[in-house]
Amino acid sequence: MTEIKRINHIAILVEDMDASLRFWQEMLGIDPSRVTDLPAEASRIAFLPLGETEIELVQPTTSDSGISRYLEKRGPGMHHLCLEVTDLLGLLEQLKANGVQLINDDPKVSEDGRMYAFIHPKSANGVLIELYQLP
Repeated sequence: MTEIKRINHIAILVEDMDASLRFWQEMLGIDPSRVTDLPAEASRIAFLPLGETEIELVQPTTSDSGISRYLEKRGPGMHHLCLEVTDLLGLLEQLKANGVQLINDDPKVSEDGRMYAFIHPKSANGVLIELYQLP
């Protein structure tokens, strides 16, 4: 059975990465562990470590991406909660078998080998949930 190990990160959608990073660094004293562009996701991200979890800041890099439309419709703020799991493929099959609406029926794979997929907010009390399996 799939184990949910921990909250991997909480993602916050931002309009201006530089301004957002200044707040987190100057006001809260949290420096990013990495800031990178993800062309495949049309976004720029920054990870801010907090103990065994992270805050992920996400800024769209194009005006026609899904993340950009999300920002335009809902504004900046919490975007998703990411849960780290041990068996993403098994969990996706279990969720599908139980009628859970998924955004990704099959996981995507990031450049560093992480598999990830999203559960639609309609099935999760209005919260977009990302599921991660680390390599």
